[in-house]
Amino acid sequence: MSDRSLLKKELLKQNWFGLLDKLQGNLSLSKTVFDELITAHTNSARYYHNLNHVWHLLTLANSIEAIAKYPSAIELAAWFHDYVYDPQAKDNEVKSAMYAEETLTKLNIDSNLIDLVKQIIVSTQKHQPLLDSIDNLLFLDLDLSILGASGDRYWQYAADIRKEYSWLGDRDYQLGRKQVLTSFLARGRIYYTDYFYQRLEHQARDNLVKEIESLSG
Repeated sequence: MSDRSLLKKELLKQNWFGLLDKLQGNLSLSKTVFDELITAHTNSARYYHNLNHVWHLLTLANSIEAIAKYPSAIELAAWFHDYVYDPQAKDNEVKSAMYAEETLTKLNIDSNLIDLVKQIIVSTQKHQPLLDSIDNLLFLDLDLSILGASGDRYWQYAADIRKEYSWLGDRDYQLGRKQVLTSFLARGRIYYTDYFYQRLEHQARDNLVKEIESLSG
């Protein structure tokens, strides 16, 4: 592991234990859970849905803390929403939400907060809010913030997603990927909140159009 990766893991560790301390969680169990989360997100088959993704979401979550109603719910969702990630499965979000509920209950987290985290995680399945909640909207925008990345960063994301779907042939991947990207373009807005809409919407639409064109070859 590189020095940069070690530093990032240490900062993630500080975030996790600081969050659990703030929520008065079971700190004696929190190390075991932290190790489980790190193991899941460092699986060698993960090229995008890994610790870098968690780190990116947590960093963005810090920038929108003043907008959120329950910032801790957004942080917990960042940690748990991709705990289960199998590109060939269709129930990753539900399984991740179940793991979050079970684990956060053991950690003695408030049950209302757990319910909010669960719903936020499940909402990422179709990237549509399940709750009339600013926190649900903010997390969906956080999770799609990569679509509005500039330059090489977006294309690295696109390449990493292709690697995660390496089991698909080019034709099937191109058809499926174009369907996903087109569905986002068809929305009136990709980003639900004004904060992200104003910052990322234009770039995201430009990126999606260009990737669709590249997939069409």
